[in-house]
Amino acid sequence: PRKRESISTLKRMTAAVAAMDPRLRGDAVRELTPTGFARTKAKRLQERTDLMTLDAVAGRFAYTDDHEAFRQTVRQFLEREGKPNVAAWEEARLVPKEFWLKAGEIGMLCPTVPEEYGGLGLDFGYNAIVDEEMAYAGVPAGFSLQSDIVSGYVEAYGSEEQKKEWLPKMVSGEVITAIAMTEPGTGSDLQAIRTTAKKDGNHYVINGSKTYITNGQNTDLTLVVAKTDPTAQPAWKGMSIILVESDREGFKKGRKLDKIGQDAADTSELFFEDVRVPITNCLGEEGKGFIYLMSQLPQERLSIAVSVQASAQKAFDETVEFTKTRKAFAGMVFDFQNTRFVLADLKAKLQVGWAHLDWAIARHLKGELTNEEGAAAKLWHTDLQWEVMDACLQLHGG
Repeated sequence: PRKRESISTLKRMTAAVAAMDPRLRGDAVRELTPTGFARTKAKRLQERTDLMTLDAVAGRFAYTDDHEAFRQTVRQFLEREGKPNVAAWEEARLVPKEFWLKAGEIGMLCPTVPEEYGGLGLDFGYNAIVDEEMAYAGVPAGFSLQSDIVSGYVEAYGSEEQKKEWLPKMVSGEVITAIAMTEPGTGSDLQAIRTTAKKDGNHYVINGSKTYITNGQNTDLTLVVAKTDPTAQPAWKGMSIILVESDREGFKKGRKLDKIGQDAADTSELFFEDVRVPITNCLGEEGKGFIYLMSQLPQERLSIAVSVQASAQKAFDETVEFTKTRKAFAGMVFDFQNTRFVLADLKAKLQVGWAHLDWAIARHLKGELTNEEGAAAKLWHTDLQWEVMDACLQLHGG
């Protein structure tokens, strides 16, 4: 009863103040209610976290002034076109294609593509900038797959006709791409795939299914890993990469898969039932697909390391701000000794992470990053992300 009386009194006071000052209407009045106080506090916290940037990370050495100028362009774009829409995209469970077109207009897609194919002809550092800012901002579009992985395959192994046809559209965002390797019964053992591409005259006939495919719902062009010679021994010698346009008869997009998080991230099933494509849709030489896939691993692994390091940093930054505003036991959570110990430990590991990441990026820009170093970067930074996320969740009360 006493609580109801206090709330009633507060409402009367709120109404009286609003009557005296006509400026106190709508949201301003609601913020004076008990639920409004909580909502306003959460809003203030969100406003402070929105102001966080990766500029607070000291001692970066992988990038030039030109890279950092590009970072500001990317960040401003994400502030304007990305972050305000993430909640709606999460609810819709998909990032719209229009966002890709807008990103293409400012050069965010496939920066390394040579100018003769519509790109900017820049180095991987610009890709890494996009990866960092996207991850830190929490914008779940699958740009890194297109820019860091697929475009590299088309550039390195595509015919002149394929490069002229697809690269300009990938740069502009007109075409969204995917690469289909994983199958329902085949994960890391790529040689065990069962999807086939059998010759029939001057066409391949593709049959099989794929799963966990990034950009699967939005894809316009899919690089399908298939066996063009199912009898080859060892099996990897019979694998090829085939370009499949999404309007091909027999190609179907299945479920958009549910995940623990990143609801807007496009992860899907794909099905191929007697899909006919010209022999000229083979990327590079027939039977060389496995070799091509292995040759691009350092950049693919580094790309993941870049994104997860930035994601871990954002989790840490938000947690520091949260613990400074969260009260418990008559004090702020930030002031507890255990909180300080946990945050100090995470901060030290993040500092090491950034130093290692810049070392790896610098090596890759010189063409010196090895497969093993790329794998080590992916392993260490993903482990760090997991550790940071888990510890930060606990400090949020989880």
